[in-house]
Amino acid sequence: MQMAKKIRQILLFTTVLLGLSLSRAANISIKAELDSVDVLMGNINTLHLEVVENKGTQGRLSIFQEIDRARGYATLCGDSVELRTNYTVDTLELGSGKLQLNFSIPVQTFDSGTYTLPPFVYYSGRDSALSNTLTFKVYPVNVTADDTIAGLANVQGPDGSRFYDWLPDWLLDFWWVWLIIFLAICAFLYGMRNYQRKGIPFIAPKVAPKPWAVALDSLQRLKNRKLWEQGMEKEYFTDLTDILRVYLFERFGINAMEMTSRQIMDKIYESDLKDKRDYVKQILNVADFVKFAKVRPLPADSIAAYDNAVKFVEETVPQEQSEGEKEGGIE
Repeated sequence: MQMAKKIRQILLFTTVLLGLSLSRAANISIKAELDSVDVLMGNINTLHLEVVENKGTQGRLSIFQEIDRARGYATLCGDSVELRTNYTVDTLELGSGKLQLNFSIPVQTFDSGTYTLPPFVYYSGRDSALSNTLTFKVYPVNVTADDTIAGLANVQGPDGSRFYDWLPDWLLDFWWVWLIIFLAICAFLYGMRNYQRKGIPFIAPKVAPKPWAVALDSLQRLKNRKLWEQGMEKEYFTDLTDILRVYLFERFGINAMEMTSRQIMDKIYESDLKDKRDYVKQILNVADFVKFAKVRPLPADSIAAYDNAVKFVEETVPQEQSEGEKEGGIE
């Protein structure tokens, strides 16, 4: 009899605990939904989270708890999916002491593939709830070297930035070291100037190499590294366009290192290089696809870009230069 009484007490206690647990679970719920399960790489999708909780409680989404607002996004799925922190929340009273919170969170992905978002956790007082999981597919941008990418803006800096925001921390932290170095350089230049006034050269003058010779030598070294043959197309086109930009500045005074591809082409159209514009256009178009759209070019495109760079340099060497200077050390 005593054993049966204890069993009944245990069952009653378990039933009360289960009822309390279910009652607490009913205090909060969360449901997740996406605008679309098929999205183009780079496009904005919207994640909708519908939260129902008791009125007067202070709830929060765990995904945004540890995120720095200045960063602007939280990441999921191995940093491939970005949830923007500039989300909106609409509140709706359901009655019976219940509130419905409708979160609209922008979602963006820059790698193609199929992604499954884990359950989202929402805390409200001492209660918490898990949402359902979501799966969506991201399709790549299918473009070729001859396509024009529309609807994409150039990269811009943050609003209200100051000039020293671009300086690295180590430069600002050790400013006194750079001040000493600057003063030492000034003292050296002052002493060298006084030494030269006496008619004795302090440092033998060195003849600077011609821009076309430097460009052709750099192109040959780039070719010898065989970057694109090893699958390093981004590094290959970055170095190739840098060589071209430096040559445009040194040879024609076009400050190409500080310009976008479109600005460079506008400058070329305004100059005497109109008949060479197709060389530069092909190089910059393929390079932009590789660096920004993550497109893998065909081997023919990589070879053509290199050949066009060589032709552009060789055909813009001043006519009075000898063949030896024109070749610039190319084997």
